[in-house]
Amino acid sequence: MSLLGNLRRYGLPGLFFGLCLSAVFYFGGPNHSAQLAASAAPSPIAVAATPGAPPNAQSLSTTENVRKTVLANGLTVLTKEIHTSPVVSVQVWYRVGSRNETAGLSGISHQLEHLLFKGTTQRPIQFGRLFSALGSASNAFTSYDETAYFGTVERDKLDALLTLEADRMENSLINPESLTSEKRVVISELQGYENSPNYRLNRAVMRAAFPQRAYGLPVGGTKADVEKFTVEQVRQYYRTYYSPSNATLVITGDFQTEPVLAAVQKAFGKVPKLGTTAQAPAAQAASPSSQAAKAPLVLREPGSAALLKAVYPLPNVNHPDVAALNVLDYVLTGGRSSRLYQALVESGLASDVSGYAATLIESGWYELNATAAPGQNLSKIDQVLQQTLTALRDRTVTEEELKRAKTQLQAAITLQSRDITSQAFQLGDDQTSAGDYRYRDHFLAAVEQVRAADVQRVARTYFSPQSRTIGFFEPTQVDGRVGTAATGSTQTAEQFNLGPPVDPSEVAKYLPPSDSTDTRTPQALPETVSLPNGLRVLLLPDRSTPTVTLSGYVQAGSEFDTTAKAGLASLTAENLMNGAQGKDALTLAKTLEDRGASLGFSANREGVIISSNALAADLTTVTQTLASVLQQATFPAQELELSRQRALTALKVELDNPARLGRRAFQQAVYPNNHPFYAFPSEASLKGIDRSDLVNFYRAHYRPDTTVLTLLGDFEPSQARALLEREFGSWQASGKPPALEFPPVPLPKAVVRLNPVLPGKAQSITYLGYSAIDRKDPRFYAALVLNEILGGNTLASRLGTEIRDRQGLTYGIYSYFQAGINAGPFLIQMQTAPEDAQRAVDSTLRLLKQLRDQGVTSNELAAAKRSITNSYPVGLADPDSVANTILMNAVYGLGREEIRQFPSQIEAVTLQQVNQTAKELLSPDNLVVVTAGPAVSGTGASAPRS
Repeated sequence: MSLLGNLRRYGLPGLFFGLCLSAVFYFGGPNHSAQLAASAAPSPIAVAATPGAPPNAQSLSTTENVRKTVLANGLTVLTKEIHTSPVVSVQVWYRVGSRNETAGLSGISHQLEHLLFKGTTQRPIQFGRLFSALGSASNAFTSYDETAYFGTVERDKLDALLTLEADRMENSLINPESLTSEKRVVISELQGYENSPNYRLNRAVMRAAFPQRAYGLPVGGTKADVEKFTVEQVRQYYRTYYSPSNATLVITGDFQTEPVLAAVQKAFGKVPKLGTTAQAPAAQAASPSSQAAKAPLVLREPGSAALLKAVYPLPNVNHPDVAALNVLDYVLTGGRSSRLYQALVESGLASDVSGYAATLIESGWYELNATAAPGQNLSKIDQVLQQTLTALRDRTVTEEELKRAKTQLQAAITLQSRDITSQAFQLGDDQTSAGDYRYRDHFLAAVEQVRAADVQRVARTYFSPQSRTIGFFEPTQVDGRVGTAATGSTQTAEQFNLGPPVDPSEVAKYLPPSDSTDTRTPQALPETVSLPNGLRVLLLPDRSTPTVTLSGYVQAGSEFDTTAKAGLASLTAENLMNGAQGKDALTLAKTLEDRGASLGFSANREGVIISSNALAADLTTVTQTLASVLQQATFPAQELELSRQRALTALKVELDNPARLGRRAFQQAVYPNNHPFYAFPSEASLKGIDRSDLVNFYRAHYRPDTTVLTLLGDFEPSQARALLEREFGSWQASGKPPALEFPPVPLPKAVVRLNPVLPGKAQSITYLGYSAIDRKDPRFYAALVLNEILGGNTLASRLGTEIRDRQGLTYGIYSYFQAGINAGPFLIQMQTAPEDAQRAVDSTLRLLKQLRDQGVTSNELAAAKRSITNSYPVGLADPDSVANTILMNAVYGLGREEIRQFPSQIEAVTLQQVNQTAKELLSPDNLVVVTAGPAVSGTGASAPRS
């Protein structure tokens, strides 16, 4: 079922956070949707399970100490005290999604979700601004069966979040002005998805697989339907489904239950019960089809790589077969040792393969996706896929495969529940979708009882050729070529005047009070261990969960690539796990996957990021594997060829993606061709890299004195130090580390406008900016505050207020300073309809000039500093965020105290500093503007600087 089955697919809850957009929803990967059930009886899935606690001794119990309360108006309240971080998560889950829509109203659930950020009768103000003022990591999503609103804040803001959520449950403003504005935003969002061939293929396959069900329609609806929504239709939908009796409120974190329940009663108890609450349907199995196998749907459209998507109907979330189906999923696609990875990717037929089991309120489906390797035929891939499934139907899986799949699944659930927000997600999804917040416990117990015969049985039941729907995407443009087209005036006929900046005092007028007596808990500091070979390790014990996060950074990024060998850094990083002394790729993969652990390497511009998550008991195994590949990687020639083919496929996809192509064009327009940030892979450069290039790059750049490791989690420090010294102490490097020259990067003499054109795209992606500052620049903290005001939050910044909310020109717009070891760019990024791109750019430039010339107000300064400092501890409630923060602080040469001192650095920023930084760092008359996607009128074509 999707939240459980998609943990490894989507990395929940990371998908939801980051940029504050008003809606995130799934296509092909939903949560298992919302279902409200008053009964506290165990889910039917428990029938095949042994009652009791989850079988894995290291499993983190999400349901332990959960208290369920039902108010008189029908609101289900789930509370769980977790006193590991001084934060709380407040989430409201409504049992309504696209499943509830009818012909002509597709997407109305999602449209309504957008409107719930536009304000209420009591608070007629963009709610994103209120959440930002609280420092809340807030967002929302719509899925097939459910719509959820969630926020995580410091504990003293809990009552404020409750007040806001209760207000918009009952009093949301739905008027013609807000609907008209948000229609444009939603259509921009939908057209953005149209840029993806995978989305278009998924839409066609789902419609064919579920022609009589709403599950066959896109969650966000269609442009034609969205354009026709009336205010009364949306209001009626709101009155029907946004009732306490159709909702679950989840609160997790650092609070005391009794006072919080009193606050819940005060905030939500007066909200009237509306409409009716439908009960969950009885568990039903999907019947095998007696029809002949369907021929593949074929889409021949502009795109890059050839794609395959197959869908098999499955039963609903409460069916007893769900556990076995998820185990089967891991057998098929759970990592490098899985059957389909070995059959398709290791054979060179596909560049990637993935699958997941989505089980929802009414039914579900199993989805398989594959991307063809260059020159490979989709029919051949399908043939191998069917042969693999036939083998599952004809023969039982091995005990080794069964054990590995169950371990991976159990570990994934534990590893994805380490922070309070994730635990709230699990509780909310299980209660509203499966009807029981304890669903996960029953599921884990059922997984433990799955036998090899059960996997074979569900394969026979659900994976017959007759039951599937399959689609092929065959690109009509496969060479990845793009053109630059732009002529005409730089001004549009229709001009928008800038609206006045929103005064933070107006926001404060509607902001519920917080508990001012609360005090912040000092952030724990890491211990620094320096080995004689120069390797630095930061240790931070955290016994809150039986897990560990091992992160790292090696200064071996793509800045060391040359134009002729662009892609070398990434290929080297990708091939590290392809073999080490005495171990081949499959052996390395099984070593980790047998334990449900992960270890990955990803090259970015300045370095290689090491990421590993594991249960605490497997720390030694993960550390030994990391030490082995960092010191003894073998780079087998055959594996290099396979990874090269995957890189060539990825390049085609990148050159067909407006966001990726636009960023490439922007980077090469900002930086001269002798700059380390200029080079990007090409087909020629990737084909020109041989094994000796990888070996030489590895020997030169993978060194202990350019490596930093961070270990966070459940470990004993003295034992961890001994382990690290034993495994890495003999790692040696000779000479000085490689160094680079970074030439100066002047601003353009005027505005440079580029329009890389891609056929078949519906939305434009625009980047504006230039080279700016590095992390140690003395203006860094003032720049962060300035950016928070300008575009740090899509719903609460000047850019968001003007370009998104007032003008309705974009689904998302934000800005940031990419300050690294070396000076990176200042960027503004937005997504617009092609006809709106130039209007949005012109308005953005005028806003930049306004901010540079007039500065910010003292109220804006105070609000921005408060937003940053309030949200900072919220981010540090996530172990992965803590690990990354202390890692990058070390990489940038900052002291270990930085993680604790950051808020005071922000508090110390003055109005004069921010306004001076605006004058120095905002250059609206001298920047690069790249709009990638469809052709856009009103831009002047210009080649990247050379």
